Amino acid sequence: MARLIKENLFLINATDWNRRLFDSLIPLPDGTSYNAYLIKGSEKTVLIDTVDPDMADTLFYHLADVPKIDIIVSLHSEQDHSGSISLVLERYPDAKIVTSPKGKTMLKEHLLIPEEIISVVEDGEELSLGDKTLKFIHFPWVHWPETMLAYLKEDKVLFTCDFLGSHLATTDMYVTDESLVYEAAKRYYAEIMMPFRTIIQKNFPKLDEYEIEIVAPSHGPMYDNPKFIIDAYKDWLSDTPKDCVVIPYISMHGSVGKMIDHLVFALEERGVKAYKFDLTVTDIGKLAITLVDAKTIIVGTPTVLGEPHPLVSYAVKLANLLKPKVQYASVIASYGWGGKTVDKVVEMIPNLKVELIEPVFIQGFPKEEDLKAIEKMADSIKEKHSA
Repeated sequence: MARLIKENLFLINATDWNRRLFDSLIPLPDGTSYNAYLIKGSEKTVLIDTVDPDMADTLFYHLADVPKIDIIVSLHSEQDHSGSISLVLERYPDAKIVTSPKGKTMLKEHLLIPEEIISVVEDGEELSLGDKTLKFIHFPWVHWPETMLAYLKEDKVLFTCDFLGSHLATTDMYVTDESLVYEAAKRYYAEIMMPFRTIIQKNFPKLDEYEIEIVAPSHGPMYDNPKFIIDAYKDWLSDTPKDCVVIPYISMHGSVGKMIDHLVFALEERGVKAYKFDLTVTDIGKLAITLVDAKTIIVGTPTVLGEPHPLVSYAVKLANLLKPKVQYASVIASYGWGGKTVDKVVEMIPNLKVELIEPVFIQGFPKEEDLKAIEKMADSIKEKHSA
């Protein structure tokens, strides 16, 4: 049965303990969950979002004793939340759909839902359910253009869909282990929300006018201490990076590895925190998490047929897409007989508005003068981070 949150407000949770990849791209080390919410107003019963179609049986198990749904609210049109709407309509054929203007277009195009059963709500518009009232807050680009939030005024609950969520399989209704959820939520932010950081920054003050007792996302546990996740997002969204260096790299024959190790030791001696990621074994999500706070990114790569190593190219292009707030970047590379490796890496990061630090590009195994160049790079990083 659905779990009671407040009077006539229920959590419908579908936990996927075994899912390990999202969108055929994003690692899910802790599984995930899909949350829908049922509100039984005195005049209308509302379902907020649905679940991934693969988990539809769980959704209907929780709806077994619900005779009627009047309105399905679609906060976000992506299929892990909207994909079961058509199935819900088969069981509740008189239900209507409420969504944002852009959400209407997406539901028609992605799910082939008939236009005549879809109504749109504007930013700030309210919907009376009788003794309960939903207010809609347009919140685009978290992480699609049509997204919105909903606020249940009488119960002070904010439904956020993907926003403020976490890919985490758990039986907890609310956050009980803040350290566990912090990392899962930060991973979620890094991989999904960070590319839209500046747009989210502009919309975030909209939340200031609401008294929020519970944040109810559509992935992961709910927050009965909303300040925890709101403060975390304020930190992640800020324009100020932390004093740390992220170093994704590949070393085929030890040359790049030797230089990367020397850089890490040199930064440690200078009091600068460094994180190195061997891309042959790295969880790319961990790299994304670390990029959230990084001030500098140093890419280490051998030259492969005149180009950066393919795994390095993938990581660099991913960083470019995620658009972290890094301020400085450079390259440490080796080559056997030639190539434009450094130039190729720089060409891959047009979205990163960074200052380039003098790269280190060597032939063969690093010599004494090459290691001195690495130390010079560490000095430059220290100076720029201290400015």
